[in-house]
Amino acid sequence: MLVREELKGAIEAILFARAEAIHVEEIARITGVSREDAQIIMTELAQEYNERKSGIEIVSSETGFVMCTRPEYHEYVKEASSPQVTRLSQAALETLAIIAYRQPITRAEVEAVRGVRADRALQSLQKRGLIEEVGKKSAPGRPVMYGTTGEFLKLFGLTSLQDLPPALEEEVHNG
Repeated sequence: MLVREELKGAIEAILFARAEAIHVEEIARITGVSREDAQIIMTELAQEYNERKSGIEIVSSETGFVMCTRPEYHEYVKEASSPQVTRLSQAALETLAIIAYRQPITRAEVEAVRGVRADRALQSLQKRGLIEEVGKKSAPGRPVMYGTTGEFLKLFGLTSLQDLPPALEEEVHNG
């Protein structure tokens, strides 16, 4: 059985790892202590967080206990969790557009359209999670084929690839 400070640490870790409230009964089951002991430890832990004015507090509700940000620090957390916007280079944007409209597509096919090497642009787009390897082409050397990701759709506010505006080539041929 865990000693009191270890038990507090274990419960603190459980609360931290859980995204939603957890009942005292579940904490008792996980830690192997009685419901009463779990309740006492939870109350002590919540008090300790409150006394030291930590950025985090433990809140009790009818759904259980949950670890959350203290309200006075909400603005800081909001700022820290807002997405950091970094711009894509022109080469990366061109490469991404080619992949979006012609996927699945290989590096060599992207380079044939752009007329320049695409290695760095492909690496940058993969690193940002905007494209991914979607298979291998049935051709000599079995080159990797690329396609866009869900992150690409989210970033550009699309629900599917059908939401992409018509490509310029299509407008010329169909218009």
